[in-house]
Formats: sequence, C-alpha cells, structure tokens
Amino acid sequence: MKLDFLDAQKERMKKIGAYSLLFRNSIAKRTWDKFGFTEGYEQDNLIISVLLFIMEQSLKEELCTIDDIALFIDEINSLYYKKQITYDDSREIAEFIVNVILCNEGKAMYFKAMDYKIGEYEEINISFLKNKVEYVDDVRRVSYYVSDEGYELILATLEVEESLKITIQEIIFKMHLQKASYDKAVTDVKNIFKSMRSKIHKMQDDIRKIKESPLMFSVKEYKAVTEGNLEILRDCSKKFMLHKEAIEIKIKEFEDKEINIDDLTEKEEENLKNLRIINEYIGKAIDEEQRVLITHYDLKNIYRNELENISKMALIERFDIKREVYDKVLENPDLLESINIFLNPLFLKSPLKGYNLNKAFTFQNKIKDVSREDDEKFELLEDNEEEVRNKRKIERILKCNDILKVILESALENGRISLLELIDLCDENKEVREKFIPNVEIFREVMVEMIKVRNINIDELIEERKTFIDNGEIEFQLNKSILNIVDENAHLKNIKFIRINKIDENKEVKIKNVVDENGNYKNLLCSDLLFEVLGKGDREVELYNR
Repeated sequence: MKLDFLDAQKERMKKIGAYSLLFRNSIAKRTWDKFGFTEGYEQDNLIISVLLFIMEQSLKEELCTIDDIALFIDEINSLYYKKQITYDDSREIAEFIVNVILCNEGKAMYFKAMDYKIGEYEEINISFLKNKVEYVDDVRRVSYYVSDEGYELILATLEVEESLKITIQEIIFKMHLQKASYDKAVTDVKNIFKSMRSKIHKMQDDIRKIKESPLMFSVKEYKAVTEGNLEILRDCSKKFMLHKEAIEIKIKEFEDKEINIDDLTEKEEENLKNLRIINEYIGKAIDEEQRVLITHYDLKNIYRNELENISKMALIERFDIKREVYDKVLENPDLLESINIFLNPLFLKSPLKGYNLNKAFTFQNKIKDVSREDDEKFELLEDNEEEVRNKRKIERILKCNDILKVILESALENGRISLLELIDLCDENKEVREKFIPNVEIFREVMVEMIKVRNINIDELIEERKTFIDNGEIEFQLNKSILNIVDENAHLKNIKFIRINKIDENKEVKIKNVVDENGNYKNLLCSDLLFEVLGKGDREVELYNR
C-alpha cells in the first residue's frame, strides 16, 4: 500500500501542534476562575483576541507592552465580556496569557510529529511570541511581537474566500517551483488537486439538494457557489498548462542527463521523482478543473429548471373532485346529463390528418435509416481508431522486447557484455542492428528504464506476478517484458539475476545514423553500460538471496 499521502504529516502536525500547545497551556489552569472566565469558549476567545492585538501592534511596528495588553483586555471586557474585574485584574490576566499560555513561562515548547519518511518522531519547536527590550522615557520596557509560528496560526484561523483558495495555492506552488523546492511543490499540487476534487463533491451535493427541494437552497448559497469561480478557474487552467509544459521540459533535461552524461546525484534523482509526481498531479488537476466547469453549468441549469417547474406548478389551478363534482352530483343528479363536458378532456382524440399536396413533389429521404447508418459509421470509425492505437502500442512493446532479447542473449554467452560491444556486434550484423536499435525513441526508453532499475531479480518478479492484477493497459513495462522473454525462450530460463551499471570510464558510445520516429537520421551519444546476467549456480545470486 502506498503511503505517499503521509509525506506531509510533519508539516500538518506542526500546525496542529501549535493549537495543541496553545490550549494545553490554558486548560486546567485555575487562574481563569479567579476572574470569572469559567467557560472554555470564553477563555479561548480571549486568548485569540490578545494574540490578534499583539499581531496588530506588530504590523504597525508599535510597542506592545503588558500595560498595552492590559488596557486592551480592560476595554473589550467592558464592551463585551462584562466581567467584574478592575484594571489591576486586567493586567494580571495579560501577564497570565502572555507569560504562561503564549510563552510557557519562558520555557521552550516542543511538539513531537511523526515523520513517516524516516519512521521516527521529530521534535518541532513552536513559539508564538518574541520580545525585545525598548526604552520608553528612559524606562526599560519589554515589548512583545508575533513570531512566524504565531502568524501561521492566526492566518490559518481566517477563512479565505472560497473562490481565492485555488489561486493562493497556485501562487505558493509557483514560488516553490521557482526555488526548485520540488518536495514542497509536490505537497502544493496535491492540495490543489484535493481542492478541485472537494469542490466537485460540494457542487454535486448542492445539485442533490436542489433536486430534492429547490426552495431549501437559498439564493445566498447559490451566489456563493457560482459567483467569481469561472474566471479564476479558467485563469488557473492556463497557468497549470504552462506549468505542465515547463515541468515536462525539465523532466526531459534530467532524463537526457541520466542516459548521456554521468550518474544523477541522489538529490537530482529525488528531484526527478518529484517532478514526475508533479507532472502527473497537474494533469489530474487540469482534468478536475474541466469537471468543475461542467458541474458548474449543470448546477446552474438544474437550479433554473427546478425554479421554473415550481413557478409553473403555482399557476396550475387545483380543485377537490369530491367537493366540486361528487357532492354536487349527489345534491342534483340531473347534472349527470352534462357530465361528458367534464370528462371529455380525458378522452381527446388525435387530430384528423390532412393530406398536404406539396409533399408529393418533394424529394423523399429515409431520414431515420440515414441517421442510423451515420451513427454506425461513426461508431465503426471510433472503434477502428482505438484499434489502430492499440496496434501501434503493441508493435512498440514488441520492438522493446527485441532490444531486451538481444541484450540477454548476447550477455548470456560470457556472463556480461558492454553497450560498446553490442554496437560493434550491430555493425557486423544488420539483422541484429534492426532489432537492437529500431529507432531513437524506443532505444532511449529501454535504456533509461534499465538504468533506473539497475538490479533485476527474476525470482522476485515471478513472485510479484502471482499477486499482481493486470489492469489491461497496453504500455511497456520492463519487468513484465523480461518475464515474457524468459518464459518464451527456453535457453534464457537459467537467468536469475540481471545487473546494469555504467562503466566508470570517461568513454562515450556514439551510435551513427539512427532513425527517429519522424524518419530523420541522427547520431546518438550515450554513456557506456555494462549488462551482466547471473545464473542459478552463481555465488553472487546466492549471496544476494541471503
């Protein structure tokens, strides 16, 4: 089971830890009872109010001493809380909130967060306030200001307007991309995708509410869902497309570097992995954005139609058939003679058809048959296109398999063979060259996949295959192709382990006149590789299995 969703656990727990430590320092303190703040909600409101006051003073770059905080508490108490406390009590409350709750009596505050990447708890230091010494009229005073963690906590409590959330997330995502902080950008793009998905679920839930009872869905709610979303979503979609193009270029640079130059560093490999994840999730986010737009228009149409139906129902005149018909007939049976007038609308006949002479002189078409033929042709065309695409994919996989087969058969003779030696073999044998280097793109794809895997244990792959469920996708998979080749060729079944390494020499292999998918001939330059195959009796395989 993949646990990628736990990668950002540390960052999440940092935010949760701030709330936890803040209220933990407040709970079970009897100081509150002394001043009449007995309810938890009163205490929490006052703590956050003081923190907001200190932030306001920090933003204005003004002093914020205990006396200033005491004046603030005294003022809001007289206006809102109405507790029977004096100014001295307000000052004591200010010292209690600042020194005990927010500053933990001067001791450092730590919160343990599980880092699932390393599987250990990590201590996170959290502080809400900082202080500095100021001289006011030659008197030494301590002034408080909000720390970075304090700003994060306060801003996290403020609900951002729904239509701006995705824009803000996109700005943060862009900043992390510019700084090449790809690990943080992965978290950002996953959050964007989740926001898109939650927006769809919210709109689908609103559609359900509208269908059940349109009048229960207020105009205010409708405006909140629809207003201001479309332009922002379209703008974000354009930005995502540009991000996707830039990331694909960056991925190609890494892949070219991996096959053509030296080994990627550990940091570069991590960046490449993160870039691929980002590219995948940007594609998902773009798809979700299109679903949001479609759902948006569906919601508007359904809401309008439901309101129209309600208004039409209001125009229908209803009457009680028992009171208006049955009771009156009982009072005066002679009314039955004209009951047909009342019942006639229930038995209306279809209007008589007249013959239009002009139709005799118009060209007659079999409309239904023609449209059915067109539909059949369209469906057949779609099926053919899908069949052609699948056929091309299968042909590409077969060519990839031919490359692997040439490598395994050539390496099996002496236990190993280099890429340079394979190229020399191709120069001598045209048939081998056609199989080993069908074109630039396929050759590059196979080499890159083998370099990424480096070590392949055939027995492990066989065990994995027993529990693997094939999803039916027609794509090249290195492990699957190697197993198929070994199964289909009896002379290769002795192979138990495959190792791929770059040769530690500043020697590059140049392959001339290699055709690409567009039919152009190119020269391909890449590092020399060493392909090793080990059999069942080889000591290295036994050591590896142990």
